[in-house]
Amino acid sequence: MDDGFLQEIEAVAEADGRYSRAAYLFIFDALKHTVEKLGKTSMPSEQRHVSGRDLVYGISEYALNRFGPMTLTVFEHWGVTQTRNFGEIVFNLVEGNLMSRTDDDCIEDFDGVFDFAHELDWGRRRDEFRRSATASAASP
Repeated sequence: MDDGFLQEIEAVAEADGRYSRAAYLFIFDALKHTVEKLGKTSMPSEQRHVSGRDLVYGISEYALNRFGPMTLTVFEHWGVTQTRNFGEIVFNLVEGNLMSRTDDDCIEDFDGVFDFAHELDWGRRRDEFRRSATASAASP
């Protein structure tokens, strides 16, 4: 990301004030991960749309891969405690012209997608991520 883009993200984060700049940057990385996971990378940009629900599950997977047992702690540090918070970040980025949306997208798409404590429970999910890490390492 170039410096101008980072400054724009900083401005959006500061204007809202509820969530860390790091949370905004993380959303971009998680969106890229989700688009790749859904096999939409090679599609034209207008066909790469990801629903709020798909993005939230992509965020969960990406965060658990990246932060492991610290995922909940990292999100809490950023001010993110429920799935709607991801939607608020996304819609702030949309309002700042840093992300786009369709006419069908709404903030409610992010409401109650999952319970944070359950979905991000490392004790429950760690085997899933160990298996995917092992499979990734074994692929050519």
